[in-house]
Amino acid sequence: MITLCVVQHTDGEYLGLLEDHLEGRAIRFAYARPHVPGGVIPATAQGHGGLVLLGAGPQGMASGNLLPSLAAELRLTTAFLDAGLPVIGIGLGSAILAAAAGGGCAAAPLRFRVGEASRTDPDALAGHLPPTYPYALYMRDRAVLPADARVLAVDEDGAPMLFQVRGNCLGFAAHPGIKSGMIEDLVMEFDATPEHVPEGLAMLAARQRLIAQALSEIMVGVVKVTALMTADTGRGRI
Repeated sequence: MITLCVVQHTDGEYLGLLEDHLEGRAIRFAYARPHVPGGVIPATAQGHGGLVLLGAGPQGMASGNLLPSLAAELRLTTAFLDAGLPVIGIGLGSAILAAAAGGGCAAAPLRFRVGEASRTDPDALAGHLPPTYPYALYMRDRAVLPADARVLAVDEDGAPMLFQVRGNCLGFAAHPGIKSGMIEDLVMEFDATPEHVPEGLAMLAARQRLIAQALSEIMVGVVKVTALMTADTGRGRI
């Protein structure tokens, strides 16, 4: 049984629907909360079999209020990558993963968008990524993918929604286990909010069941790609 290190940046955004899927597979997780008094980022990957970098609400890497723990998180992500351990980046976490893997981050406004992503490769997530699936994206800035990244899904404008790097690492622009309450908490937690939040929440509520259904199949693929249920989570390069 392995333990994931989960870096949480805000009170509002956590693993959400992912928690039940991990617990159901006996995959343990421990939150690191650098945003609370006394909270720290681990210095190394020791003691963990993988890393999850959550979103950061309105905080960014290239614009707005910059994530205070960014430098430490880039070092930690690099340590996991160097060890061949899986990293899952979500929201701004996907940009941190991209930067640590040789890409970067570009400025983009804070936005809340609900839509439908489209798979670009039938073999994505070991064949378990649905052809289309609903998403709800809440983030500032965007990941600039490294040259060796594999785009697995895009949004309606062709922007990457899911990418794979280093064979066993995944970047989700939108939280695959999002709940409406997480968005509501982010709006209450921070002064900076995107436009059209009420409309977006209504759309998210209408798609919440579909998001949960899609996550069931997505998690099968995530576990296969990351090898989180095997003793050796390190995998070969793409």
